[in-house]
Amino acid sequence: MSEAPREIIDLAERRQVARAARDFQLADLLRDQIATAGWVLADTADGFQLAEKPPFHVYVTLADALIDPPPVGREGCGVGLIVDGWPEDVRTCLTALLEFAPKEVRIIVLDLGNVDDAGLVAHEISLEQQDRVHVIHVGQSLEQVGWGRACGALIELDPAAAHVVMDLSSVLTGDAITPLLAALAEPGVVAVGWRGTNVDIADWRSVVDAGPGEVDVLLGYLLIVDGAAARATLPSPKAKFYRNGDLEWSLLLRAAGGRLVVPTGALPVEQARHRGYHDSDPELRDRESKKNYDRLLQQFRGRVEILAPRSS
Repeated sequence: MSEAPREIIDLAERRQVARAARDFQLADLLRDQIATAGWVLADTADGFQLAEKPPFHVYVTLADALIDPPPVGREGCGVGLIVDGWPEDVRTCLTALLEFAPKEVRIIVLDLGNVDDAGLVAHEISLEQQDRVHVIHVGQSLEQVGWGRACGALIELDPAAAHVVMDLSSVLTGDAITPLLAALAEPGVVAVGWRGTNVDIADWRSVVDAGPGEVDVLLGYLLIVDGAAARATLPSPKAKFYRNGDLEWSLLLRAAGGRLVVPTGALPVEQARHRGYHDSDPELRDRESKKNYDRLLQQFRGRVEILAPRSS
């Protein structure tokens, strides 16, 4: 990212003086001059920040983006990707999706904050693949928006019959979408995924890996959910962090009467470094993960009737 030239910094400093003097008319005029010159000014607790104006429209908040649905089809399958940095991961994940997902699958990218120009990478790819990739840029960060709200927004913005939820760390090495869609067509199934777990009903304090078949929980690395079921039962907006948020959402879907399934057979997917866990703030990760699981326990602990059938 380029450093602002001296004349732009001077305008920003003059604006600070104008704001301190409560001359808001001059402050607005100076902000407009900065924007016209191709720079975006953001007020901070310490003063201001300047960034080059990106070559795409940025919604101020996620709520603003929700009133402007993207131009994607209503049939078939859509993929929702949350982008909050890690530009090379964005490129790798999108490139693999475009190579291996069925051509009719449309991809909606929610770029939160254009962190490290990751949103710019998605934008450049969308220019090359305008019929398959649509990017929504929002000025808020993922921490401000929260995983549950971001995931729910992608579901609401995608009118397709089936919606793919996946993490940037899940990289297709072949067509993993088609076998998942086939499993989703089974009676009563509302979601299918790459990996699943079952609740340890001894104390409900942990989950154990589950093999193929019906499961309690699908992990958010890669899963496909029926579009109507997803829109009727969105992830909790209280889930600020992804970890255990996918568990809570899975049990919400099961409590609504749906079956969750892991299909038989290996899927052509590789797990790259999971940034959401390994590269997040440990204090934030642990605090918000605990909040998610505590909320899960309050809602579902002891409700074995909503869980997948257990073999005797």
